[in-house]
Amino acid sequence: MSSRSIQYTSSPLLASRTPVWRSKFVVAMLALSFLVLAGRAAYIQVISNDFFQKQGQVRFARTLELPANRGRVLDRHGQILATSVLAPSIWAIPEDVDRDPKQLQSLARLLDLPLADLKRKLEDEDKSFVWLKRQVDEGVARQIADLGIKGIYQRKEYKRQYPEGEVAAHLVGFTNIEDQGQEGVELAFNSTLAGKPGSRRVIKDRLGSVVEAVGAQVPPVEGRDVQLSIDSKIQFYAYQRLKQAVQENQAQAGSVVVLDAQTGELLALANYPSYNPARRLSHKNAPLRNRALTDSFEPGSTVKPFVAALALEKGVVAPSTPIQLSGNGRMNVGNSTISDTHAHAVLTLTEVVQKSSNIGMVKLAQQMPARDLWEMYSQVGFGQRPQLPFPGAVSGRLRPWKTWKPIEHATMSYGYGLSLSLVQLAHAYTVFAHDGEIIPISLQKVQGEVQGVRILQARHARAVRHMLQLATGPGGTAPKAQALGYSVGGKTGTARKQEGRGYADKKYRSFFVGLAPVAKPRIIVAVMIDEPDAGKIYGGDVAAPVFSETVQQTLHLLGVQPDIEVKPAIVAQTPAGEERL
Repeated sequence: MSSRSIQYTSSPLLASRTPVWRSKFVVAMLALSFLVLAGRAAYIQVISNDFFQKQGQVRFARTLELPANRGRVLDRHGQILATSVLAPSIWAIPEDVDRDPKQLQSLARLLDLPLADLKRKLEDEDKSFVWLKRQVDEGVARQIADLGIKGIYQRKEYKRQYPEGEVAAHLVGFTNIEDQGQEGVELAFNSTLAGKPGSRRVIKDRLGSVVEAVGAQVPPVEGRDVQLSIDSKIQFYAYQRLKQAVQENQAQAGSVVVLDAQTGELLALANYPSYNPARRLSHKNAPLRNRALTDSFEPGSTVKPFVAALALEKGVVAPSTPIQLSGNGRMNVGNSTISDTHAHAVLTLTEVVQKSSNIGMVKLAQQMPARDLWEMYSQVGFGQRPQLPFPGAVSGRLRPWKTWKPIEHATMSYGYGLSLSLVQLAHAYTVFAHDGEIIPISLQKVQGEVQGVRILQARHARAVRHMLQLATGPGGTAPKAQALGYSVGGKTGTARKQEGRGYADKKYRSFFVGLAPVAKPRIIVAVMIDEPDAGKIYGGDVAAPVFSETVQQTLHLLGVQPDIEVKPAIVAQTPAGEERL
């Protein structure tokens, strides 16, 4: 017997025969396992394929936004008022960031962040994403990339720049960090400027790196440029002169509007105090509102030319018609007293406007129905929102004529009891500049001929222009409004500010609105100085000099030839007589 046969027979385990059912059971279990795997594969790939595809996309597929470059804001000559520059934003995956102290110190320096603040950001609860700094300069972004810090990434974004800074801040406005318009033209024309962002689908790994592009890329639609009617040179000069006047008169604020009298285009619109639109962090406490459009006020004597024009139109008086006044500079209407700064016994209509007599205007208004005065004010745009695509523009207040009391009928004739904005006031004066037609105003360049609506006969509009010219000459209320080389006409206003239910004793708004040259007006300039507090309050002293210098510079820039001879002393140094209530 061999050793091999002895071993088999001596081993109980090998000697016994395995039951057939056991081997069949093992084979069955293996077959069942394969069936379960096959079923699971079929369930995943066929039955629930959409669900698992979606889950995979949620975890690894991303839609990357391709930002659109925002359109530029340009002035009438193509000068840039607002533009976008590439400004990458820096972000991180905190759990992946290499915490090398030297590199973090360099990163903090480039981001202009204290090291402690940077570390705090990297300890954020969201371990997969955190902004470190939005919109850094391209040079800084390149230096950060050169550091090669693991877990630090960049996203392409654009930052808005405003070359004119505070000069055009209230006009142009600004955008937020997401490049959406928040104020001014940036908000008014946001849909045009913003464009439409593009997109592309990609697969990313856990580190955020793109490993594969999926599907077609949708390119961004770039924003379109918006060209305004504003002339940046006129805007700059008007702002600088306004700023100087506010500071010299220790006033609270001021506004200036320059209109093209022939086309209705806004050539300049400025307010002071202003702000830098590029510095978003300073906006919280900045004077953001565009006072020339959003603030309404009682216009004082600047509305007297409209009452004079209405009297001419209705045939109540002629320019040379004498008007009997009180002689003592006081007149009673009911229980109220209306006064003039200087007493006069008799003035012609022309002299009433020239010397800004409150009593003369009340005498005229009392000869005409309240409805006629209301209609005149309505026709020139008072009580109606200016047709400008500008956020926050006010309509002012012009109550229905049926509700006027006798004293209100009287005060309405010299600018108390109604309210309007400086833009509305400048717009209304186009009726005198355009020979009796009021024309629409525009914030964008006007193409073609402008169609106006006739309100006055041309001869009556020209007659009022002559009165306005006399108001700026010797014996008028605003000799300081005269401009070297150009004939000017305009009207002063000095109105007490409302305080509670009455009027403040020592708080005024000073106005001047006028046109030049008088024979064929090319521009209209309106000026408002709020609460002058340096000893002068009258519009002829405070606002008229701003008008004078703005007119002179603007007409020079527009290439308008002087229409009067330049003399050594053109401004008569006579005290400005001015009305007040």
